[in-house]
Amino acid sequence: MAIRAPYRSLRGISAVAALLAIGAVGCSDVSDAVDGAKDGAKKVARQRSVFSLDLGDCYNPNGKAEGTAYAVEIVPCDEAHEGQVVGEFAIDEGKEYPGDDEVATIADNRCPVEAQKYAPDSWALPKGVDLYYYTPTKESWATGDRAVSCTYTAEKGTFKGSLDTVKSLKPEQVAYLGGSNAVYEALWANQPEKETVEDDLAGYKAQAEAVAAALDTHVEGLGDIEGTEVGKLRATLTKAAGNWKKAANAADADAFYIAYDPAFTGIDPNKSVAARKELGLATTVPADEAEVWAG
Repeated sequence: MAIRAPYRSLRGISAVAALLAIGAVGCSDVSDAVDGAKDGAKKVARQRSVFSLDLGDCYNPNGKAEGTAYAVEIVPCDEAHEGQVVGEFAIDEGKEYPGDDEVATIADNRCPVEAQKYAPDSWALPKGVDLYYYTPTKESWATGDRAVSCTYTAEKGTFKGSLDTVKSLKPEQVAYLGGSNAVYEALWANQPEKETVEDDLAGYKAQAEAVAAALDTHVEGLGDIEGTEVGKLRATLTKAAGNWKKAANAADADAFYIAYDPAFTGIDPNKSVAARKELGLATTVPADEAEVWAG
């Protein structure tokens, strides 16, 4: 999943309401002007500094979603909005600003984890919603700013309703999602920088070991959940875990490739659709995940 960073700025923003002069015009024009003034005043009243964003806030960016941000318009979640804060944490990297790249890397690693605590099922997200974050700049760091706000934001258009779904999930749904999310997190968080196994066999073997360990935990958790389809998925993932372990123990690149193909195919998200349906979870594979396994 792509993650983009609209950096915060040191400066705040002053909310200025434009005063509309209503002259000798028709009643309908006056009414339109008054309605426009009310809408404008409401938007101004809803402005909040990005420094004071709270978990669960639904908002509309002032301008583009990416770039330097000073303030956003906070709106009720049952109104159409472009984004919602789904995670927050503070960066603990000492007194010196770690640099834009390091701050972005920290947010890249932490925001998916924080977002899953709030909205565990990424399959249930509104179409077109992606993970963004607000981070400190060098200037705001000097004033003590360390906060990162993780948000799900619509690439285009808006969505309605809160993404806070964890409270409405049943224990077996939470257990399934926790195990499943950990498997894919292990896969992507441990992705080697080198494009070929030959260039970094150790790195790819380490990734395989991490995925195998996450699968073992997931399979164990599925054993406590009833259901025919869940049982079938458990058997599929048990086999996949065995292939990931073979890849982790591969003596050379050729042996790794032989094990990797069935290992990767074994965790194809499409294989979990039936079990998800049985558990009452979303069953449409997200487009970005479908694309990866389609290739």
